[in-house]
Amino acid sequence: MIEDNNNSGDSIISDKSEARYYQIRLKGYLSSDWSEWFDGLAISYEENGEILLSGLIQDQSALFGLFIKIQSLGITLLSVNNTGSKT
Repeated sequence: MIEDNNNSGDSIISDKSEARYYQIRLKGYLSSDWSEWFDGLAISYEENGEILLSGLIQDQSALFGLFIKIQSLGITLLSVNNTGSKT
């Protein structure tokens, strides 16, 4: 755990070693072959044509790396949902 006291006197605590479970909703098309390129996230297809990437993401650096990959493919990012840690 890392504790950082900011100027307001509040304590900010984060555990950078714990992966978090995310659901990333996209608009476009990806075949399931892209799963490995997206760091092993599961790819599912919604009835409304949206794509759902889901799985554990190690940290915010990895999350932003996924955003860059999504942008490089020209796919529209609709939402990102952190559903918590999952072991």
